[in-house]
Amino acid sequence: MKVNTDGVLLGAIAATAHPRRILDIGTGTGVIALMLAQRFPLASVDAIEIDVLAAQVAGKNFQGSPFADRVASYAVAMADFETGKTYDLIVSNPPYFLHSLKNHDKRKQVARHTDMSFFSQLLARAAQWLAPDGSLQLVLPIPLAEQIATKAISEYKMGVQWAIDIRSFDAHPPVRRILAIGKSANSCKTYSGDNFVIYQRKGVYSPAYRELLQDFFLSF
Repeated sequence: MKVNTDGVLLGAIAATAHPRRILDIGTGTGVIALMLAQRFPLASVDAIEIDVLAAQVAGKNFQGSPFADRVASYAVAMADFETGKTYDLIVSNPPYFLHSLKNHDKRKQVARHTDMSFFSQLLARAAQWLAPDGSLQLVLPIPLAEQIATKAISEYKMGVQWAIDIRSFDAHPPVRRILAIGKSANSCKTYSGDNFVIYQRKGVYSPAYRELLQDFFLSF
């Protein structure tokens, strides 16, 4: 499972005030969980992943990191994960291809494709697992983000705390949205704007992208 732009942006932007307990749903090989452990040195991070091989890789990555005592990997589906904890921050870079032609690779199908019942379950779990001032933060295509926001409000009595639209170039329409949902309006974000641009021009990252990720990318 490759490191992707959606994931690293979520890992660098997702935030609540002084989180102590964080949950990463669908951690893959653990990139977002590790970024959050790096950013929040007082937080413990639980990372769940339905793909057993990916969860094993995540576990090895966690053990090889400076945050090994604060990050745990669980090879389990969200529906089967049991916890007595509440979380200050829940994040997910979820599968988001709905009603589309599926990849022939079964593992990539699980990683990329889903249906609305997954998001219903995700919102239900968030309503159950979030602390009162906690936040569920997702990175999604724009139309899906709008559907999830509506669903959170109408069916789960949660509200949108903030949203940031991600654009490839300044003049282009947004392609992704980082969406923060919670039971209360109290939340925070590390990036102050409502729009974020990845490229200054073709092949050249924007100053905002470089600044946001310079603590994580050796090439920056």
